[in-house]
Amino acid sequence: MNMQHITGKSQLRREFLQLSGGCATLTNFSLLSTILNLSATNAVVADSGDLSGYKALVCVFLYGGNDAFNMLSPLTPGEREDYLTARGGVYQSGNGGLGLDAATLHPISDPVTGRSFGIHPSMPEIQNLYNQGNLCFLANVGSLVEPTTMADYQAKSNLPLGLYSHSDLQRHWMTSVPQSRSHVTGWAGRMADCVTGTANGSENISMNISLNRVNMWQTGGHVVPYVVTAEGAAEVAWYSKSGIQEDIFTTLTDDALSRSYGNLVEKTFAKANRNALDAAIEFNAASNAVNLTTAFPGDSLSIQLKMVAKMIGARNHPAVAQTRQIFFVSEPGYDNHDELINTQATNLQRVNQAFKAFHDATVELGVSDDVLTFTASDFARTLNSNGKGSDHAWGGISLVMGDSVLGGRIYGQYPTSLAPGNELDLGRGRILPTTSVDEMVAELAMWYGVGNNADLEQILPNVRNFPSVDSGTRPLGMLS
Repeated sequence: MNMQHITGKSQLRREFLQLSGGCATLTNFSLLSTILNLSATNAVVADSGDLSGYKALVCVFLYGGNDAFNMLSPLTPGEREDYLTARGGVYQSGNGGLGLDAATLHPISDPVTGRSFGIHPSMPEIQNLYNQGNLCFLANVGSLVEPTTMADYQAKSNLPLGLYSHSDLQRHWMTSVPQSRSHVTGWAGRMADCVTGTANGSENISMNISLNRVNMWQTGGHVVPYVVTAEGAAEVAWYSKSGIQEDIFTTLTDDALSRSYGNLVEKTFAKANRNALDAAIEFNAASNAVNLTTAFPGDSLSIQLKMVAKMIGARNHPAVAQTRQIFFVSEPGYDNHDELINTQATNLQRVNQAFKAFHDATVELGVSDDVLTFTASDFARTLNSNGKGSDHAWGGISLVMGDSVLGGRIYGQYPTSLAPGNELDLGRGRILPTTSVDEMVAELAMWYGVGNNADLEQILPNVRNFPSVDSGTRPLGMLS
């Protein structure tokens, strides 16, 4: 089509829609990433809890199953020897052992139990954050339907579906309904449903923002994640740009998306396109207005967390105007059946650097008390070696970081012995979880402002199976 020969806007509109296939095919011009990029409206409002001030949760999901008991391993005499027995000795190239040399670890102690531990050699900044009280470990946490004993496991009594399966355990972490594969909402999405009516001021940008991927964790009945890249939201290349042709296409797009469509599907799709286009522009304007002096490394995890920091910095921007936000970032590469030692060392070095930079950024922004960052992963890995690496297991260890953390502590129950055949060993060093994801999430949700009432039960359908949640205090006591 030669734009110089077009003499009327109506003729241009007809030719444009004919060539593009109509309004629906405007998506071919990247007018929106996906309908799931839209924020939701008309969500319910939490009927109790404290929604004052600003709070943000940041989930760092380590896809594949992090070998948790090498991220944090015992140094207490006796416990150390049991660990090395379970891991087949200290790793040396070709010997099949998976144990770490104690001399390479970053030592810490748990002041309550008096036990000593070593943080992975790649994580010196995590040691510093722990010692400064800005970070804690949550030990032996995993998806459970209810408190589960070894006898329950052997009797297959009310266990999560698909144990040791990547897809199932990822789903269970995100939904916190491990007895079902039919749940299509996640606990962060349901939590956003409960609070978005009072905490979300933006019509276009969801309080749930995901880096690089749609995820079940942030998907609620009303709220869905707004998906962006580490560089920002994808905008239409020619929309609202200077130039004759760009001006024509912008006018046509605005006209097509503002019409009164009789067909409900066309009307809904046009609104979706309009909101997504506006959201991308608003998101980038808000994030680009934030200038951080904190230096972030250039790896994928760090640049994702840098974008999270910028959006937290933009929380008061008119396009955002949110007092509650939930972010999802992720890293692949933790399914280490082969070359566990070297691969995990590289992976955890990135976590170490990214967490340090992100904490520094929250301090710079003045929100280090108001942001909680935590890790999740499919499961831990077998203590037993397969000759090169480790395989799928269950109970693992999470990091929880922020100035609201009562840090310098290890919460949950780190097994007193990792020796083969210990009281929690399900075989091959698969450890039966003693803390549920529900207990961890209940602690985070109460800090976030959700009341310990029907709202919490909406977020976590199994939560009343765990007595610690009804103790009158927060279930784990790890947050101020």
